[in-house]
Amino acid sequence: MSKRIVRIGNVAIGGGNRIAIQSMTNTHTADKEATLAQILALEEAGCDIVRFTVNTFDAVKSVAFLRERTHIPLVADIHFDYRLAIEAAEAGISKIRINPGNIGSAERIRAVAKVCNAKNIPIRIGINGGSLEKELLAKYGSPTPEALCESALKAAKEFENADFDNLVLSVKSSTVPNMIKANRLLAERCDYPLHLGVTETGTKRGGSIKSAVGIGALLCDGIGDTVRVSLTADPVEEIYAAKEILRACGLMGGVNLVACPTCGRTEIDLIRYAEELQARIDTLNVPAGKKLTVALMGCVVNGPGEAREADVGVAGGKGEAVLFRKGEIVCKIKEEEIVDTLWQEINAHL
Repeated sequence: MSKRIVRIGNVAIGGGNRIAIQSMTNTHTADKEATLAQILALEEAGCDIVRFTVNTFDAVKSVAFLRERTHIPLVADIHFDYRLAIEAAEAGISKIRINPGNIGSAERIRAVAKVCNAKNIPIRIGINGGSLEKELLAKYGSPTPEALCESALKAAKEFENADFDNLVLSVKSSTVPNMIKANRLLAERCDYPLHLGVTETGTKRGGSIKSAVGIGALLCDGIGDTVRVSLTADPVEEIYAAKEILRACGLMGGVNLVACPTCGRTEIDLIRYAEELQARIDTLNVPAGKKLTVALMGCVVNGPGEAREADVGVAGGKGEAVLFRKGEIVCKIKEEEIVDTLWQEINAHL
């Protein structure tokens, strides 16, 4: 993770701060009420920072309205017209996201940097494989990791030349290995906080898997300060997926359900119980930093061992199960009591 700290409204990234979860609305930003409803839903799901497109001056008019009615930092996504970035900054946006590949000249970059410096608004330089500068495409032949990295560093230098270094960088690709390599290169060559994401991943299932591979690999390497899981789905699903990735990397608290994949030794309806328990877990609002591991195992071969490592767990038998707490057998329970018993244990521990 970056040593440099960037403050986006009331959220700090880098410098050892927790990984921030981001998403982006898919409403028309000029539709204030629809956009507000979606931001509030994202807040409730656990989003830390939300981005929306500012593609018209009517969209800019929504910034103040949304800022007054929401509780997390708002990011204006700017393409093509640098004047929209300036207007959004004047309206009180928390952060600007710019793709230098389509924003225009150095003069326009200086104009945006000037107003953001005056208002202490950070800028995210977002580099995507699909909008790479023509000269870099000619140099590398395609949006290679090296091209993405060079584009980000070049853009950062342009802002530095405009006396602006309140920056976050991101290099995204729809090709997972390219995204991973580009971020590793970037992490070696700069100390700016990095925003991680695999772009254009597709639907909820496939997109979540691609994002888990790309984002997770980097987080496990200690690279990345904020993440977005981009899905062709309800944006709230992006928050749930991001939380699971962070939890799998050991970077987020909450309830971690460990459940075996089942085999011919399984004597209980484990798949149904695991799905039912996970659905209940998903409704929990777990206090920050609180961690709990729950094991739901199908038989006594692996069950007691896994349950022993968990805070609480069960190992199934024929029509029954054994309840463990911290590796100690507590009691036997009936099969039909498994989910309710674990649910009671979870709430007791939290």
